[in-house]
Amino acid sequence: MGEERITSRQNPLLRHVKKLLASHAYRNECGEYVGDGTKLLAEAARWDAGLRVVIAADGVTLCPLPPEARLVRVPPDVMDSVSQMQTPQGALFVCAMPPKRPLELQGGCLILDGIQDPGNLGTILRTADALEIPVVLLEGCADPYGPKAVRATMGAIFRAPPQRASRAELVAQCRQKGIPLVAAALTPTALDLRHVPLADAAVVIGSEGRGICPELLDQADQTIIIPMNPRCESLNAATAAAIVLWQMKR
Repeated sequence: MGEERITSRQNPLLRHVKKLLASHAYRNECGEYVGDGTKLLAEAARWDAGLRVVIAADGVTLCPLPPEARLVRVPPDVMDSVSQMQTPQGALFVCAMPPKRPLELQGGCLILDGIQDPGNLGTILRTADALEIPVVLLEGCADPYGPKAVRATMGAIFRAPPQRASRAELVAQCRQKGIPLVAAALTPTALDLRHVPLADAAVVIGSEGRGICPELLDQADQTIIIPMNPRCESLNAATAAAIVLWQMKR
């Protein structure tokens, strides 16, 4: 694998990377996304994440790269001009998005409905990967391939990319396959999650502000709550997800 060198901030490759970092629509159009940092790069290389291009600042030591990856070296000031991080770690890399595939729902999965904060989304994906629970993203979720979400997954996006589905697809497969649809929501009939079997269910978590879409909530077979001090109104979505995921593994 040869090594190229770029010194101009206006280079087409660097402009392409900037657009990938900035635009959800452009990422989808190109089928590519960007990761930032040498540690994350090592995870991408380890898990065969479809590395296409690696851009590294001069003098930065890199992990072994797959032979098909294009390696480009740039001066540190050029790296600073491309990276969105306040303290760039010396490496950016472009990966191919996994091919889109039809929903293949299974029991014991986490469903995210409208999780809009990319940091929360990435943290949830990281936790779900640690507990080996697949994740499905519904409408309104942040882009899991946006730079903040990718960084927050700490490599989980390479190991266990989430599926995507519409709410109608989710409900249809739950009914077809006999998978209980359980929603984490404060309703009059909600049960303490410790008393509801979750290991084979599709468990839905909504955003902290808006909760679960009413149309989806109406389709739930059961609603659950996390018992907490009455003076506390709610939990951060990533924290609530971690509790639910742990309970699903019990």
